[in-house]
Amino acid sequence: MSVKKEANGRRSAQVPSTQSAVARRSAEAQVRTLIAKFAPAHLRLIGALRRQLRKRLPTAHEVVYEYRDCFVISYSPNERGYEGVLAIRASENGVRLYFNRGKELPDPAKLLQGSGSQTRWIPLEGASTLSRPEIARLIDEAIARNRVPFARAGRGSVVMRSASAKQRPRRRPA
Repeated sequence: MSVKKEANGRRSAQVPSTQSAVARRSAEAQVRTLIAKFAPAHLRLIGALRRQLRKRLPTAHEVVYEYRDCFVISYSPNERGYEGVLAIRASENGVRLYFNRGKELPDPAKLLQGSGSQTRWIPLEGASTLSRPEIARLIDEAIARNRVPFARAGRGSVVMRSASAKQRPRRRPA
């Protein structure tokens, strides 16, 4: 086990995943259920994206959140999704790749969309989108700039989080 210093100055242990095969199969089944619920038309695309991102970040934890109208898979160096570098957001309307600190990334091709204070995204029409040189450079830069390093060895886990239980009901228009 290695000890590292977090961005807020605290130290935390970076432990490789010890997720059992049974727990992984259960989490994978839950992810498949979410895909079928929110984005059945994008099932193959999401599967291909997950395989490519896991190949790129083999020690990343996939932290999965279910929201009212979509689900998000964050690729994080630990089981806290907010420290993730990339995320897949999928809904009935489409699939996007989010860059957690996208506002800070150099984007000469002007591919990143969004106007939030931190996060930017690109639409994903196909799995080959990740192979485009300008997208690959954005991903490489995002990984290099991530404040929390990924483990050098091991395998990340699949972690289910329920965000919809924490959400407040939407206001009705007046």
